Amino acid sequence: MEQWTLNSLEYDEVKEIVKSHAATSLGKAKVEAMVPSDQWEEVKCRLAETQEGMDLLRLKGDIPLGGVRDIRASLRRAALGGLLNEAECLEIASTVSAGRKVKSLLRQLEEETAELPLLRELTESIESLDHLEKEILACIDDQGMVKDQASPELRRIRQQMGDVRGQIQSTLNNMIRSAHYQKMMQEPIITQRFDRYVIPVKQEYRAQFGGIIHDQSASGATLFIEPEAVVKLNNRLRELELSEQKEVDRVLGLLTAKVQEEAEHLQANVAALAELDLIAARARFGYQMKAVCPQLSTDQTLRLKKARHPLISPEEVVPIDIEMGKRYRSVIITGPNTGGKTVTLKTVGLFALMVQSGIPIPAEEESTMPVFSGVFADIGDEQSIEQSLSTFSGHLRNIIRILKRIDEGSLVLFDELGAGTDPTEGAALAIAILEHVISRGSLVIATTHYSELKLFAHTHPQAVNASVEFDVETLRPTYRLLVGVPGRSNAFLISKRLGLPEELIQVAKQHLSSEENRLEEMISSLTAERKAAEEERIKAAELHREAEALYEDMRRQLDQWEEEKAKIKEKARMEAREIVRTAQREAEAVLKELREWAKQKPQDIKEHQLIEAKKRLDQAVPDWELPKKTKKAAGKSRKIEVGDEVTVLSINQTGTVVEVLDNDEFQVQIGFLKMKIHRDGLEKRASAKPAPAVKIKSTVKRSRTDVKPELDLRGKMVEEAILEIDSYLDKALLAGYKQVSLIHGKGTGALRTGVQEFLRKHRSVKGFRLGAHGEGGSGVTIVELR
Repeated sequence: MEQWTLNSLEYDEVKEIVKSHAATSLGKAKVEAMVPSDQWEEVKCRLAETQEGMDLLRLKGDIPLGGVRDIRASLRRAALGGLLNEAECLEIASTVSAGRKVKSLLRQLEEETAELPLLRELTESIESLDHLEKEILACIDDQGMVKDQASPELRRIRQQMGDVRGQIQSTLNNMIRSAHYQKMMQEPIITQRFDRYVIPVKQEYRAQFGGIIHDQSASGATLFIEPEAVVKLNNRLRELELSEQKEVDRVLGLLTAKVQEEAEHLQANVAALAELDLIAARARFGYQMKAVCPQLSTDQTLRLKKARHPLISPEEVVPIDIEMGKRYRSVIITGPNTGGKTVTLKTVGLFALMVQSGIPIPAEEESTMPVFSGVFADIGDEQSIEQSLSTFSGHLRNIIRILKRIDEGSLVLFDELGAGTDPTEGAALAIAILEHVISRGSLVIATTHYSELKLFAHTHPQAVNASVEFDVETLRPTYRLLVGVPGRSNAFLISKRLGLPEELIQVAKQHLSSEENRLEEMISSLTAERKAAEEERIKAAELHREAEALYEDMRRQLDQWEEEKAKIKEKARMEAREIVRTAQREAEAVLKELREWAKQKPQDIKEHQLIEAKKRLDQAVPDWELPKKTKKAAGKSRKIEVGDEVTVLSINQTGTVVEVLDNDEFQVQIGFLKMKIHRDGLEKRASAKPAPAVKIKSTVKRSRTDVKPELDLRGKMVEEAILEIDSYLDKALLAGYKQVSLIHGKGTGALRTGVQEFLRKHRSVKGFRLGAHGEGGSGVTIVELR
């Protein structure tokens, strides 16, 4: 892509926003070096990486890259035999640790929740190198000092240094507390000059106070003297300090050698982390802008829905819809100045550059973009006083440069094509340029004020008119793009609204040619029709929303009715069972009395009479299945044919008759199951009829095969999980489960906490616990239903 095009379309400004989302200097450098690609597979890969980054942000909140440092200079110096200092070693350890954390994050995220193949491949290439990190941290503390434990020799030297310092402090403290020396000292303190311990002595006592003078105050009244009593101790301390530095350098040399051994892996880790930060920056930009990664087309189809320029405030930007590539390859935009024509050009061009850089675009999901071989823009005033070029000349030089580079895969953007010269000649030249660009197979969008270009777009098979809307009532543009409608001249209407006499306006209209009048009439007609169609579309959308709301309300009420019906039916069954049991107990009691009576008077009653009496008692027992038999009898009277919807009475499920067999038997399809059922076991529900336009399905009581005993919530946000649990528990109750499992995974524990907090308040939950060994442990909550 040419730099002048990138500048015209404000690509670098978008890159600056993306760069602000990078967490490391490595990532910022990668963003700075980012350029659009014209390779379809590379662009596809970039967008896929960004989409995975956005998915990871949604699941984990962010990608942890804290601690990553640019250690490439340190690695180069180590490779050349240089000695790394403590800070550089700590930066290497920090980078190793950050890489391992990112790798662990992706490993903790199960593939069932999010596949993320590209990010997993990238992080798996990161070497853990935990041994190197441990060795560095074992030798260097958080303040960047080599630890005493780094070597036995260093520990010994520092112990001796501590002893010598103690002797120096003790000797000097005795001196400053001595009455003999107190009058000689400016202040009773111990200080340091040039790494030597000294005390401040008044100038007049110099001759009486032995030792070495190291410094004096600005006024000269105070001398900083190293007493003779501590000169040898200070010398010994200096010797130990030199030995300490030598041992520290030896430790750092060992660490540098270990870094040098792993330099290749460290270089690869840095490259992977830089790439990951670039992906994360693009993903964070997409999250902030509410952007999407569009589909890529292979046939030059461009379709943008609700596209919003990323550099315009969300409160002010007006979304645009535009489509080209299939029906037409050229869009001619007309309309008033400051109405949004140039913004439309820049939005389309900038989106092309962003997509080909792997940056999400602020638009809706259904948007589609091709991969252009080049994006060329002639936008803005090219007038140059220094070069004695007019506006027309500046634009023309730019257009000539564009025409030399375009091909069938190019996107060309012309702002005010043909402007800056005689209108007739400018319009003719603009038409010739457009025809040439279209013939080369490029997509082209141009803005203009020329009526001739409106007619060109109206008559050319691969061109279409578009306009930016203007509200004559408020005399302000609405910035809405209307494709298919050319922009009309509003000069007469605006003049009338502002108070220009009507007779002057009529005289002005008479000076227009008949073709111009017809064009204005056509534009007025199209604008009116477009406005009417838009109003109808809004009404239809509103009616559609109302219909959906009504459908949802009816479905909710039907579900509640079915639930109540199931509860009433179950209650009736329980009452019927209790009546049966009571009747049976009474029957047994009667028989018992009869048998006792028979023992006393056997000649008066026989056993078969007892059995007959029991039979009569059984027949007297209320039959709680009677309603089902009544239904069966009612359904039996109706003829059953192939395609009829029937109820299988034995299992109370609805199916469809697929085949009529012999002996009054039918083959019935229930879901995926086929059953052979006799006529007496079926009740006809409905004959096969053409499906109506809208059908609300009744809810039937679910069998256990419809509802699983567990619900997998991994990868979901707490709010999503709660909605699914609420619906699932109702289904599980209808299916007859007393216990179910909720699989939320271990993770950070946030999902588990949210789920259990919801279960505590749920009307259908009797109790819950974490899964035992073999049940999933803390990654599963076992719920006991009422």
